[in-house]
Amino acid sequence: MISIGIIGAGIVGERIIKQLQQESHVEIKMVYDEQTERLTEISQMYNIPMASSIEEVFHSDINWVYIATPPAYHAEIANLAASAGINILCEKPLAHNVADGEMMVESVQNNRVQTAMHFPLMYAPAVRELAKRVKSGAIGKVVRIELQTFFPDWPRRWQRNPWIGSRSQGGFVREVFPHYLQLMNRLFNELNFTSHHITYPQQADKCETGIIAHGLTKEQIPFLLTGLSDIGQKELLQFKIYGKQGVLTLENWTNLYQSTAGEDRQLISEFEEVPSLFEEMNEYSTVLVDFEEGLLVQRYIDHLLIE
Repeated sequence: MISIGIIGAGIVGERIIKQLQQESHVEIKMVYDEQTERLTEISQMYNIPMASSIEEVFHSDINWVYIATPPAYHAEIANLAASAGINILCEKPLAHNVADGEMMVESVQNNRVQTAMHFPLMYAPAVRELAKRVKSGAIGKVVRIELQTFFPDWPRRWQRNPWIGSRSQGGFVREVFPHYLQLMNRLFNELNFTSHHITYPQQADKCETGIIAHGLTKEQIPFLLTGLSDIGQKELLQFKIYGKQGVLTLENWTNLYQSTAGEDRQLISEFEEVPSLFEEMNEYSTVLVDFEEGLLVQRYIDHLLIE
């Protein structure tokens, strides 16, 4: 049984609360947010006791804590949780930067607590099917990997808050790219960037508006990452794996297609049932993305954000 405390009651934190309340083996013990009005709203809406401080969450008989704050606060909260002997589920990216991420990894290792990152793609049936087809050779030898992301607005209309569009903590490279970089790392091992170009607006406090990056996997498979915001089209996320006998496309998070030469792509709609993130946490599964893996992704992100 997972007894969990939640720190951060913003949009992402609320989404997790909704998911957790559907899990029979999870109990939310307490929630905390420094924004008192928001905290009260969430507490009343979901009938969860609210804490008056982070420390109160750690003393609420929990075995896991979920960190749903902006990235700049992850390291401090994770260190407190690890020192209290509490397992940690953390939002991505792992930290504000690599230095903070290294501190988090050291802290959890020293205190011997379990960790997990909130990378939903790892627990999605479509992604498990994609991974199975790649590894079984269903599309033949992989010759290229591409990620294309397009956003008409950034921040997205449902996600606007003071930090999500900031250069210091926000941007789609921090918010969206980690999901796919983690998946690429899990499927193809270490990623090595050979070049990248990132575009920032004139306002010094605003996040990136465009990026192009090239690189090679450990097995020398070339990959291409692109991202654009504030453009005249509908939001589109496409992760494509090109093989000699077929191409797999994961579109807009959950739609999986496979194509073959000369044929229209086919939607794959039947998937095996897979355990949820919280079921994996309950079992301390090796499928979980731990802080060490999160730190690898953090290194990729920090590299890409350098002009």
